[in-house]
Amino acid sequence: MSHAPALPSVAGMQTVAVLGLGRMGAAIAGRLVDQGYAVRTWNRSPRPPVPGAVAAGSAAEACAGAGFVVTMLTDAAAVLAVVGAADLRAGATLIEMSTIGPDGVLKVAGALPAGVDMVDAPVGGSVGAAAGGALRILAGGDPAVLDRAETVLAALGSVHRCGALGRGAANKLVLNTAVLAGLAALADALAVGAALGIAREDALELLRASPLAAVVGRAMGGPGAAFGVALAAKDLDLARAAAAGVPLPAADGAAELLRRAVAAGPADADVAVLMHFHEVLS
Repeated sequence: MSHAPALPSVAGMQTVAVLGLGRMGAAIAGRLVDQGYAVRTWNRSPRPPVPGAVAAGSAAEACAGAGFVVTMLTDAAAVLAVVGAADLRAGATLIEMSTIGPDGVLKVAGALPAGVDMVDAPVGGSVGAAAGGALRILAGGDPAVLDRAETVLAALGSVHRCGALGRGAANKLVLNTAVLAGLAALADALAVGAALGIAREDALELLRASPLAAVVGRAMGGPGAAFGVALAAKDLDLARAAAAGVPLPAADGAAELLRRAVAAGPADADVAVLMHFHEVLS
């Protein structure tokens, strides 16, 4: 049990703890600060402070007295470890925003202390969308708990209720499978264009008016896009494991391309590098 003193709060503000300050977690914390929340942050390794947020010395210190606790971490093992160290108290609501799949969500829910509620709310969109409150939030959980968490989630983007706890995580795996397989298809299309002597920009212009238009937009997302290849590979492996026994040729091909991208490094290179991988491999 933590005996850390409560951190100072701002009168009239609702306190939200954000655990995990990678690029997405930091952007979410910053957005909540901008929306008037009193935000406390904690990360397992040193990270730059989020302007306007209070940096806590431990997960338990960050969560002391917080009505909502947001986790944005690498995988289910990290979420379980951090939540276990957070000393959550009855009345708090955990908003789990990492991509850990429905099985991971249920494991985390089973490890929570009595009286702590949970919603799973993984997101579509990257750092720019998080900072601008334009995420697509795929929310699962008890409707009454989602009602309570709605104001926090709505500060970050549009909320799409997906059903019971874990359904948000399931929908996120569907979304990521489509995005990552689409990026691999885009890479193939560009490779065919190159083999036929079609300039990359001409091929991209053609594809912007095709069914791959949204994928081209994601691939050309610019500095606000930040979905590292290592995390993408982890997410796609979760989806493939969830559909074990089902043939997934497009997802399997994308997974192989991601594996090669991770090996080539850096691991946090955005998935847009897949557009160039046929050049690297040729």
